[in-house]
Amino acid sequence: MVVLTALAAVSLSIGVADLDGFVLVESRIPRTLALVLAGSSFAVIGLIMQLLTRNRLVEPGTTGATDAAMLALLIVLLSAPDMPIWAKTCLASAGALVGVLGFLALARRIPFRSSALVPVVGILYAAVLGSVTAFIAYRTDTLQELLNWSIGDFSGILRGRYEMLFVAAAAALLAWIAADRFLVASLGDDTARGLGLDTRSVMALGVGIIAVVTGVMTVVTGALPFLGLIVPNIVSRLVGDNMRRTVPLVALMGAVLVLGCDIIGRTVRFPFELPISLIMGILGGAVFLWLIVRSPRATRARPTVGRDLEAARS
Repeated sequence: MVVLTALAAVSLSIGVADLDGFVLVESRIPRTLALVLAGSSFAVIGLIMQLLTRNRLVEPGTTGATDAAMLALLIVLLSAPDMPIWAKTCLASAGALVGVLGFLALARRIPFRSSALVPVVGILYAAVLGSVTAFIAYRTDTLQELLNWSIGDFSGILRGRYEMLFVAAAAALLAWIAADRFLVASLGDDTARGLGLDTRSVMALGVGIIAVVTGVMTVVTGALPFLGLIVPNIVSRLVGDNMRRTVPLVALMGAVLVLGCDIIGRTVRFPFELPISLIMGILGGAVFLWLIVRSPRATRARPTVGRDLEAARS
């Protein structure tokens, strides 16, 4: 929390314009809040997806959810460009929902022991969706809009243009409320049903949370690559897989990581600004490569059943 506060203070102080009351209220505070909300929310849904698939190498950006949301947004742009932002967010979330369900359907056909194959299939699936979207954008001369959604950028965040992120944060908060259910569901269908858990309802809740957060993020800030992959893995290595304990830490570390990457992007070529997705892509790509070459057994998102299950029951 001390690190988060310090980074937030630095974020508020960085900018080309002289800091005054108007700039602070209209630009600096909204941008800093957007960074915190986006980082914490997207990191949490990465954790949810890893638990639902029982695989540490997946997150919405590498499993087609983000690409499906962009495809839905492109369809909205071509058919109803004047649609209000809340309606665009709803349709982007619907697109992300279809994308997540499509990936889960593919993942079920992969043997559980092939945990390293799951993210590869996810990347290929996302590439197909991305290629279809890029082809449509090219033929309709909307590549610039597609680029805006695919590159995470907070430079345009102002008061009145980020508030939908509170919806994403509220959706992510549901993950902490239902943490015990997600923990039990991650033990496998047979074990979860044996413990009296309705796995279908938990799966539906998790997929819904992932879709809502992904849709909001795509519309408001653009994609943040690998965020949902890096943070849950780091937290898991530090404190284990008990979701009741890890969700707040994942949210906190996600906010810290996004704030830190944004500060780097704003200062490395000051007064010019690098998109945050560029910084996160370099960092996330390196971590992803390191994770994917680990043994398949180490990448399975299986909590320590004894201690963590007892914690979930208590």
